[in-house]
Amino acid sequence: MISIIIPAHNEFNNLQRLFNVACFLEHERLLEIIIAISPGNSDAIENLECNKKVQLLYCTNKGRAAQMNEASQIAKGKIFTFLHADVVPPSGFIDDILTSLENENDAGFFSYKFDKDKWYLRVNALFTAKDGLFTGGGDQCLFIKKEVFNQLGKFDEHQVLMEDFEFFRRMKKENVPYTIVKNDLIVSARKYESNSYLRVNLSNLLLVVLFKFGYPSYKLKTLHNKLIRTPYNG
Repeated sequence: MISIIIPAHNEFNNLQRLFNVACFLEHERLLEIIIAISPGNSDAIENLECNKKVQLLYCTNKGRAAQMNEASQIAKGKIFTFLHADVVPPSGFIDDILTSLENENDAGFFSYKFDKDKWYLRVNALFTAKDGLFTGGGDQCLFIKKEVFNQLGKFDEHQVLMEDFEFFRRMKKENVPYTIVKNDLIVSARKYESNSYLRVNLSNLLLVVLFKFGYPSYKLKTLHNKLIRTPYNG
């Protein structure tokens, strides 16, 4: 079984869209889906129209790392897949995960493209198909064997921003074999719609570089909130 774990904070519309994705419907018997809901969630998430395989987990602590860890404690699958609520999986998503982990990999990520067809967003997306500075970001949808995830110590709940990059750093340190599946996820361009392209790219570059140099996560979070507007999160 594959456990799809989705951290959520005021993501009702995106979650409702996700439950109609073909790959989830086609592989229903292979999946469980756990929505890890933040304590501060204020939308009507209990009104989601979804099947019985979807579990709503009201988490004790807020923050993606804490929410994903809490969901992993109740997850029954031998494979964990951490998916953002505003990311739509492609056709072949489940088969790609299974095939990748059968081919001597313990983990993997997906390339992606944006849901808006702008040339500059296509340029950004090109970099997600190969290893580089930004590999390991949450939009690339980490999938990993449960035993490996636990051996690595799960997500660091003190890492209040860029918990995905911090986890990937530990993966690389422990030489966990991984792959990048070149089958594009569809990622929301809402961050670019609420901010300029240049602002988002320069902010992302600054945050990643500061993270690599060990800048404290709570300071990264404060800086991120000053640089990037996220009105879509309520």
